[in-house]
Amino acid sequence: MEAQSESWPMIKALMGGTADIRAVGKTLLPKWPGEDGDSYAARLKTSVLYPAFRHTVCVNAARPFAKPPTVVAENIPEEWLKDIDQLGMPLPAMSNALLIHALAYGLCGVLVDYPPAEGVRTRADEKQASFRPYFVSYMPQQILGWKMQGTRLVQLRLLESIEVDDGPWATKCIEQVRVLTPGAWQTYRPNPNIKEQWDLFAEGSHSLKEIPWVFFYGNRLGFGRGECPLLDLAYLNVEHYQSSSDQQNVLHVARVPILVAIGFGESEIKIGASSAITSENEKASLTYTEHTGAAIEAGKQSLDDLEDRMRAIGAELIDQEQAPTATQINSEDEVARSLLQQIVEQFEESLEQALSFMAQWVGKPADGIEVELFKAYEQAPSTDVSTLTSAASAGAISKQTLFEELKRRDVLAPDREWADEATRLKAEAPDPSTDPNADPNSKPKAP
Repeated sequence: MEAQSESWPMIKALMGGTADIRAVGKTLLPKWPGEDGDSYAARLKTSVLYPAFRHTVCVNAARPFAKPPTVVAENIPEEWLKDIDQLGMPLPAMSNALLIHALAYGLCGVLVDYPPAEGVRTRADEKQASFRPYFVSYMPQQILGWKMQGTRLVQLRLLESIEVDDGPWATKCIEQVRVLTPGAWQTYRPNPNIKEQWDLFAEGSHSLKEIPWVFFYGNRLGFGRGECPLLDLAYLNVEHYQSSSDQQNVLHVARVPILVAIGFGESEIKIGASSAITSENEKASLTYTEHTGAAIEAGKQSLDDLEDRMRAIGAELIDQEQAPTATQINSEDEVARSLLQQIVEQFEESLEQALSFMAQWVGKPADGIEVELFKAYEQAPSTDVSTLTSAASAGAISKQTLFEELKRRDVLAPDREWADEATRLKAEAPDPSTDPNADPNSKPKAP
C-alpha cells in the first residue's frame, strides 16, 4: 500500500479545499529562501486554492448517476437498496460517494457487514429484530493490508474509528483494527498502558466462506492496487496553487508604492494630506517608486495557461479512444470507450459483487444480480453550446440559465459564479442615454 499511497496526502488536501491545503503548510506551499516566518504566515493566509481537481472529480463522478441506476437483484429487498448502509443512504448516493473516492485516490472499498446476532436463532427472529446485511465504506487510508492464497483473499486488516463512552455524559473516538478471515473476525484496540501495543478486544465467527469485501478502483493496476486517473491534474492544481500564491504576493507589493527620500538626512519626514515637506538641500528629492507591472502580466498569463492545461486533462477522462486496442479490433461491434466509461464498467462489477454478498448473508442465491449505470456521456459538442447561445439570444432562456448550462458542461471555469458575472455584465452594459452610433470624435452639442 505504501507505493500507491504517496500521493494521498496531496489529494486529501486538494479534495478538502483551501482550509485543508493551508493546514499542510510548507508541504504544498514551500517557504522561499530568505522569507521570514511572519511573511510566510501572511502569504499562507492569503493563498486560495483554485478547486480544479475536486471539481473535475466530483463532476465526472456524477456523470454515471445523471440517470437512475438499473439494478436487477431479485433476492435483495427494495428497502435494503433505499438504505444500503443502515444510516439512511440509498444505493445511488453511496455509489456516487464511492466513485468520488475511487477517482480521487484510485482505490476504496466496501465491507458487506452483518450485525452480531446475539440471542437470535432463526430467520424469523432476524427479520423481527431487523437484522440484515449492509454496506460499510472504507477510505484507502483505512485499508492497512491483506493476505492472499493464490487468488483467494484470506486476511484483511482495516483501521476504524469507533465512538465510545467517555464518562456519563460524553463520548470520544478511538481507533481500532478489524481483522477479517474467512468465517471469522477480530477487533484490536490500543493498550492504554503500553505504547504501540494493540490488544484483542472482541472476536466472532460467521457463516460466509469468504471475506465479504470488495475493492472499487479508479485506474485498476491489480488486485488492491489502483491509481488516480487524474493524478497529473492534481500535480498541476498544486502548481497553480503555488503560482497563484506568488501572484497574489506580487500584486500586494505592486499596489503599495515605495517612497524614496534623498537628501533629507536623518530627520523625520511627516507625510500627509495637510503637511508640506521642505529641505534646505537643493539636491533633495522625494519620489514614489512603483512596480512596472510586467511581472504581474506574466504571472497572470502563466495562471491562465495552467487553467487551460487543467481543463484539457480533465476533459481527457471522457474523450473517446482514438486508437482501438487489439481486443476492439477483433470485435466489429466494439465502439471506442472513454477512460471514464471503462472505469464505470469495472465499478458496476464491484457493485454487483457487493450486492451478491448481501444475498449470501441471508442464504439467498447470488446469481443474476446486475447493475447498469449511465455511460452515454461525452464532452459538450460545439453545436450544443451554439444551440444554447442561440436560445439565450432569442430570449428562450435567461442569461443565468445559459451561464449555468455552460458551467455544467465544463465550458466555464469551476470557480465562476453568476452573481459576479451579472455584476460584470451590468458594468459593461452601454449607457442607455448615449447614441451607440455616434461619432466618438465629434464635439458635444451646446446645451
